Amino acid sequence: MLRYWPQYLAISPFYLLFAVFGLFPVLFSLYLSFHRWSGLGERKWVGLKEYDFLIHDHTFWLSLWNTLIIWLMSTVPMLFGALVIAALLHSVARGKSFYRMAYFIPSVTSLVAMAILFKMMFSSNFGLINAVLEAVNLPTYPWTNTPWGIKISIAALMTWQWVGYNSIIYLAGLQTIPGELYEAAQIDGAGPVRTFFRITIPLLRPVILFTVVISTITGMQSFTEAQVMTASNGATNPNSGGPGQGGLTMVLYFYQQAFSYNDFGYGAAIAWGIFVIVGAFAVLNWRLVARQED
Repeated sequence: MLRYWPQYLAISPFYLLFAVFGLFPVLFSLYLSFHRWSGLGERKWVGLKEYDFLIHDHTFWLSLWNTLIIWLMSTVPMLFGALVIAALLHSVARGKSFYRMAYFIPSVTSLVAMAILFKMMFSSNFGLINAVLEAVNLPTYPWTNTPWGIKISIAALMTWQWVGYNSIIYLAGLQTIPGELYEAAQIDGAGPVRTFFRITIPLLRPVILFTVVISTITGMQSFTEAQVMTASNGATNPNSGGPGQGGLTMVLYFYQQAFSYNDFGYGAAIAWGIFVIVGAFAVLNWRLVARQED
């Protein structure tokens, strides 16, 4: 085994960097969650008190509820829209590469810049959304000044950001389906809708499972969208989550406790609570979709 030491030496920088900047922070956060520490001075051992406080923290459960609502409001239309877009792209004869690039651009665009743009679009006073509603004689809505309005705004941003990414994944899955199946379905008299639900959806289930799990992991860890769109919305603390804390997500609450209040011990406990919740939802989604596939 010693004769392979040049190869091991060649790949060692990656593992050293991972150990220093990846593994060590994770393990240290677990160690820190059993202490009370402001970032300076000595750490005070408190055992499971931080986790006990987390369980009885109403604000944390409010952030969990907000995260779940935003995740549902964004994931369901996002995956459905991505599937429809992928089906349309799959049937396009010309310009397919252009449309792929166009739909994928939101995934590589600066999220902070787009969050600022969406915040302006959903502005209660001079926003584009309310201007369109006024143009068609519909009542306007204070999107960024109400708890449900800020949830809808954040969900719209997340949907716009990831719909193109998932549509490209679905398109790759569609291209692996043999065309003979669709030809046989047409010969048997099956229409486009029946073909879509009888052939496309069943054969795309592994891909759908992947997108559901990935969307769960990313959606439950939403931070930048909530932080930018809820800043300075009539709240004393710009990290408070907007009006009525309607946009306070779990990761935003973690950021608030750790870096605004310098309570790093409780922030670490929140981070591990988020890890458990996200892992549980990912496993639950995987089992539900896998059971339907079986």
